[in-house]
Amino acid sequence: MSLLVPLVAIVAYALSIAAIAVWPPLVALTLLVTLPFDRNRAAAGRLLRLCGAFVSRSFPFWRIRLEGRWPEGRQAYVVVANHQSFLDIFLISNLPHEMKWVAKRSLFKIPWIGWAFWMVGDIAIERGDAASAAVVMAKAKDYLTHGMHVMLFPEGTRSRDGKMLPFKAGAFKLAVDAGVPILPIAVSGSAQGMPKGTPWVRPARLVVRVLEPVSTAAASAAEGREQVRRIAELRDDVRGRIERALADITGEAAPGQAAPAP
Repeated sequence: MSLLVPLVAIVAYALSIAAIAVWPPLVALTLLVTLPFDRNRAAAGRLLRLCGAFVSRSFPFWRIRLEGRWPEGRQAYVVVANHQSFLDIFLISNLPHEMKWVAKRSLFKIPWIGWAFWMVGDIAIERGDAASAAVVMAKAKDYLTHGMHVMLFPEGTRSRDGKMLPFKAGAFKLAVDAGVPILPIAVSGSAQGMPKGTPWVRPARLVVRVLEPVSTAAASAAEGREQVRRIAELRDDVRGRIERALADITGEAAPGQAAPAP
């Protein structure tokens, strides 16, 4: 049994590397065929997410469970999730909906797979660059206007211990400016499945839970300082919802709450 685990891991890594090697050319071919009539590059993007889902399913000691239900209809959402690990990207790719990801520019510079992010129209942001942020928000708003979901990690980075960091307001301001709801997602277990700072994986119970959408109508109707205040309230409300969902998934107490009954 002790020999079986590393052998399974070697096979899983080999499958993942093979998938990452093969998928981008397929994405490029799909983009070439569909681009004339697929403004949002949805077909190519969905194919790339399937690569991420395949990688996440290649490791049998990752027990993955999807919970919740994506809202019905054609409404576009600003999708936000907590960020525990690089593994989050692969896990969220299991959801059967295309989203354009806002991610740090360094990921787009990774040979081969980073090029695929560019091809499918994901959005690169330069941290700490106000001009870059403005361009990113404009592009993201354009996607939302044309019915495409936009995915962000409002923490901006991953914590070392997997605990949630404070949320930045950018994702919520985007949703308010675009007049679309927020769709929160809680991701649990990825900090254990692939700890920050290492590509090596560990057995873990992984859960992706889609929560109820949150309206931005009140903040959209406000102006000036009142809107800024309402955006901050929206940000804190969504963070609290994700925090409570994580507590429910893990059986731990959310801050300010009693531990769930066994």
